[in-house]
Amino acid sequence: MAETDRDLTQRLEQVIMSLLERRAATASICPSDAAREAYEGDDEGWRALMEPARRAAWRLVAAGEVEVTQAGRPVTETEARGPIRIRRTGR
Repeated sequence: MAETDRDLTQRLEQVIMSLLERRAATASICPSDAAREAYEGDDEGWRALMEPARRAAWRLVAAGEVEVTQAGRPVTETEARGPIRIRRTGR
């Protein structure tokens, strides 16, 4: 059975939270970390998961679970331009 967009987003959300739980409380991750972790192949196919990983991060922001940052400061989805990092809230 093919994975739906909703299923993929939920899986990426779980991967993001799992990666953050395995790191120091103040650590952040790149969406590419989640994309690589979620990708089930051994080629460059993880790159296709970059946008879904970003969407999953923004859903987690809306849920109050994480912050998305640039240059170490939290940003909103409308402010974010270019590379982002993801960290737990309250850092």
